[in-house]
Amino acid sequence: MDQQLFQHTFPNGLTLLAERMDHVRSATMYLSIPAGFTYDPAEALGTSGILAEMLSRGAGKLDSRELSLALDNLGADRGETPGAFNITLSAGALAKKLPQILEHYAEIILRPWLPGDQLESARELALQDLQALDDSPSDLCLIELKKRHYPPPYSRTHYGTPEGLAAITPQSLREFYERRFRPEGAVMSVAGNIDWEMLKDTVGRLFGEWQGTPEPLAPLPDHIPTSAHISKETNQTQIALAFPSAAFGTPDFYPARGAISVLSGGMGARLFTEVREKRGLCYSVSASYDNVRERAAVLCYAGTRADRAQQTLDVTVGELRRLKDGIEEEEVQRVKAGLKTSLIMQQESTSSRAGSMAVDWFFLKRIRRITEIQQAVEALSPKAILEYLERYPAKDFTLVTLGPEPLILPS
Repeated sequence: MDQQLFQHTFPNGLTLLAERMDHVRSATMYLSIPAGFTYDPAEALGTSGILAEMLSRGAGKLDSRELSLALDNLGADRGETPGAFNITLSAGALAKKLPQILEHYAEIILRPWLPGDQLESARELALQDLQALDDSPSDLCLIELKKRHYPPPYSRTHYGTPEGLAAITPQSLREFYERRFRPEGAVMSVAGNIDWEMLKDTVGRLFGEWQGTPEPLAPLPDHIPTSAHISKETNQTQIALAFPSAAFGTPDFYPARGAISVLSGGMGARLFTEVREKRGLCYSVSASYDNVRERAAVLCYAGTRADRAQQTLDVTVGELRRLKDGIEEEEVQRVKAGLKTSLIMQQESTSSRAGSMAVDWFFLKRIRRITEIQQAVEALSPKAILEYLERYPAKDFTLVTLGPEPLILPS
């Protein structure tokens, strides 16, 4: 059966996306508002994370406890996530409960309390998350890699900084909310057993009074990625690499994903086999795709003993560069099987479909049909991936290491 997809943009700029899924009884809502940490005030980094935490601490006529109980009684599985460009609020429940859930979210968006007497507890939670990075050197290394690879403000994280978190006040938080929480550019995506016309009418009634346009992002500054070493007396060394890749939505996107999956798509992938299994150089090695609007990168990570760190880096970079020398049809078939499995699982999940539609709209301003994605996956071949690698070779690395001694990129 063909997908039942719907889209409507209200006069205030809020876009509603939906997919009706007849085979489920549930529905999931994602509401993405252009207030992510990229837009944090420079002197108060971490504001978007604090705001996401504070949104559900009272709204409309309900205080924090009453609001939480009301959503719990509706069976809402919910969350608030500060992303790079959007704060995303999500809720999943039985489809028949969705109109009542939306009533509460209209209050959260339009009339949040943001109680000043609870700011300190939210700040303390954020500081604990930031301090916990000291116990996760792999995460710390990858965060530092992104800070150095991407231009500001794309290089920011949701953690903020101790100084930025300390600078947030009830007034500055309210001002950030008033500047950023605007319907123009906001997207609500809903997937599940929904009635489109009823959903559209409900959202229009509840969010119709929401008005305004958020401030645009300033032009990106010139930026040259820089490598770094973080000195730490430990028996282990963390290695993180980044180099440019094709952005989401471009013709090279799926060949890029295919190349990364050949490198790091399971226990039979090249990095795992060549770096970990054959040579026993490290306890963890992987590659992943990272996209920040029009910028994209391949991120690689390896964790190893300090005395094997340089060899681990040498072999990892060697495998990245060797990929352009040839790819086997068997490798591509394995990659396609994995992508198809992910696609099938996404079709069965209201949460995955709602999230996927929101991502599509953010990057492409349209919803991709499953058939379009299937065709792109089927079109993957060794030739297509090798042509991508000609355009995006493994070079211009940003390297960040954490451990006792710095490493040298192989020439």
